[in-house]
Amino acid sequence: MWSRTDAEGTGADDAPADFLRELRIAIVGLGLMGGSCALALREKCAAVLAVEPDENTRALALAQGVVDAVSASPEEILPAADVIILAAPVRTILQTLEVLPRWHPGHAVVMDIGSTKQAIVEAMDALPPRFDPIGGHPMAGKAVSGLQHAEGDLCRGAPFALTPLPRTTPRARRVAAAVVDAVGAVPLWMDAATHDRYAAAVSHAPYVLSLALALATGEEEAALAGPGFRSMTRLASSSPRMMEDILRTNRTAVLAALQRFRGTLAALETALEADDEAALRALLSQGPVRREQLLGE
Repeated sequence: MWSRTDAEGTGADDAPADFLRELRIAIVGLGLMGGSCALALREKCAAVLAVEPDENTRALALAQGVVDAVSASPEEILPAADVIILAAPVRTILQTLEVLPRWHPGHAVVMDIGSTKQAIVEAMDALPPRFDPIGGHPMAGKAVSGLQHAEGDLCRGAPFALTPLPRTTPRARRVAAAVVDAVGAVPLWMDAATHDRYAAAVSHAPYVLSLALALATGEEEAALAGPGFRSMTRLASSSPRMMEDILRTNRTAVLAALQRFRGTLAALETALEADDEAALRALLSQGPVRREQLLGE
């Protein structure tokens, strides 16, 4: 279902270190992820350009040397780009793909780093032939957002899903692999449906569970909140706008992941209700073993 090297034999190790130096990369959206990518890519490509609607963010990006040029107007930036990276909430990426042909009259590799892939890949497939699209998603981030929290090493060591389309060329695969290598991530090649199913299990459903725990806890009870509660509810602090986009565009996979969780929770509830010591002990003993199997820790 996935591989560290795609069908074309293109992996991060195959991308020469200087490959990006010939390319001008434009990032649409200088939030946490877009800003972190910009920091990781600067000095590794011909130029880092950006499109960002927020005036304060543009000023910060220029003051800190995050980008070589930035504008609120895509028409001023994108025509100069060889590679366009869409780094915005999912539905904003979908809206951007609809109008991208008006902003860039020539040829360009178009890559996104949105949190869900099927809807984006479908929209990419409708782009004119002069665009060379490929989907992407680094599994990295923070509970806080904004350029002020961006880090050049944010994606280092993290899985980075790459979801090529049937029309994606070997060159676009090479560009994507070089970007992943530049940010220090680990490429995982897979189809969009597989990505969305995996992401629902390890990211999107955990956010829902974190949110549910935060909403279900009383203020008086929170007086005893310690590291465990803080860790479990960290994801609830994620951007509501971003998470709404994620949940709505990956609804089916998230619901399936929650259904599996509900089955496990029901087994625990049944053991507690029956005061079944053996059943409860058996379930609890599976936790450390299963976590080590999943994470290799």
